[in-house]
Amino acid sequence: MTFTIENFEAFVLIFVRLTGFVFTAPFFSLRNIPRRVKAGLSIFMTAIVFYNVPYAPLEYASVIEYSAIIIKEALAGAIMGFFANIAYQVVSFAGQMIDTEIGFSMVNEIDPTSQVQTTITANLYGYAVLLIMLVTNLHHYFIRAISDSFQIIPLGRATIDPNIYELMKMFVKEYFIIGFRIVLPVFAAILVVNAILAILSKIAPQMNMFVIGMQLKIFVGLFVMVLIIDMIPSVADFIFNEMKRLLEASFGYLY
Repeated sequence: MTFTIENFEAFVLIFVRLTGFVFTAPFFSLRNIPRRVKAGLSIFMTAIVFYNVPYAPLEYASVIEYSAIIIKEALAGAIMGFFANIAYQVVSFAGQMIDTEIGFSMVNEIDPTSQVQTTITANLYGYAVLLIMLVTNLHHYFIRAISDSFQIIPLGRATIDPNIYELMKMFVKEYFIIGFRIVLPVFAAILVVNAILAILSKIAPQMNMFVIGMQLKIFVGLFVMVLIIDMIPSVADFIFNEMKRLLEASFGYLY
């Protein structure tokens, strides 16, 4: 096979879309993964996808028009990865809500994978879901999905629908619902503890409920988290389904 200028144009467009996806998709976009590894993975995937993607010669009149096509391909890949990645942030939100209830929100730490301040439980849930994602080979699904996107959205034909914000609006509404479902067991237990403390404060006003309540909330919160630890795979499965749904839905807004 002769490598022509048209082939090189297709290779660049594939590389740009894959690079945009790799730098925003779950797991692949982690900050502690070196950029050289991400770039090398993008080139390796491009070399594989290049021979399996139908390609029609592009029609453009100048370098500026070709640059505009490249920008659209980069945005298409980045948007696909972003919509798959935002579902992963639900577990971080749930973990922070749990820490707010049991009193661990006072302890913040830097998450090395995202370089943002987060809480202990948010880190625990985040890493647990990330490990489950690797064990279940969800990252393979993302690679297949971005490869199949070239069949749905042909090279050079990517267009961004202005109504794509509707997809984000829909997810933001579900974001809080999903997060509160994860938090609900701990929230219910802490609600009972608060009710008991309120009753005790009336029965025995000489007791320092602030000191007792802080320790009791931590104990009850950790106890409930141990009881519901078996639910993490179910939570991860639900989050993964949301990732897949958002990724597939983004295809419709890019073509």
